[in-house]
Amino acid sequence: MVPLLPFTLVVMTRNEAQKIARCLDSVPFAAEKLVIDSGSTDDTMAIARTHGARVVQQEWLGFGPQRNFAATQCSHPWILALDADEYLTPALADELQRSLPALMKSGTAAAILRRHLIYMGKPMRWYRPAVGEKMARFYHRDRARWNDVRVHESLQLNGPSVTFHAPFLHDNNPSLVEKQLKVLLYSELKCRDWLDKDKPARMWQTPFVFALAFIKDYFLRLGFLDGWRGYAIAQTAANYAVYKRMRYYEMRQNPASRDTAADALTRSGLDH
Repeated sequence: MVPLLPFTLVVMTRNEAQKIARCLDSVPFAAEKLVIDSGSTDDTMAIARTHGARVVQQEWLGFGPQRNFAATQCSHPWILALDADEYLTPALADELQRSLPALMKSGTAAAILRRHLIYMGKPMRWYRPAVGEKMARFYHRDRARWNDVRVHESLQLNGPSVTFHAPFLHDNNPSLVEKQLKVLLYSELKCRDWLDKDKPARMWQTPFVFALAFIKDYFLRLGFLDGWRGYAIAQTAANYAVYKRMRYYEMRQNPASRDTAADALTRSGLDH
């Protein structure tokens, strides 16, 4: 039996039946496993329960608010936040089991974990955001809080942090089809945040945005060293940077498109 440590593993899900077991099973030393589900129609919730998780159903609130809601449902103040397509490596699991008891007795706000990306079925080797990307994922809920944005949320710390060295893995987007669908959703959420802030639509920047985004990812972040997979990542990132600006311009020019797009995403099962 693996000794349990007093923290909660939290995973947010919606139709993650193919991935949730691997995620949950990679953290056998969590005293509690909690799945926050926002409307799965597959076997996600049943599989999660089979693998030791307590399931709470919550209508989707947006990434930041949903994570903050999840923190209120945890039985322990220390939380490990993973996505369903993420999982610990054995090396990180061992490092956490050795280091967490002392960390949880300290005044530390969070621990920074390093995420490695699996893309097109293989680990990326050189592309900088995919090799050791630092992310605050283990935290004390009274010393850290997720910002309330709809997408690209981050953990705001009120105290010091430590960094672990072994990685966890992100099995990102089984195909480019899933990636493009995610681009549509994330663009819509980002544009809604921009609308809330009444951000100006500067379409004249768009051609430069594409070039700069591609150069940043392909050259400065060393995507070119990963061959055509690096090119695909850079191209997709540049397209995302352009598309969300065009979509935001459309939202401002034609406000009715906000509702029609939301309806289309809902009918396609892509509303979150």
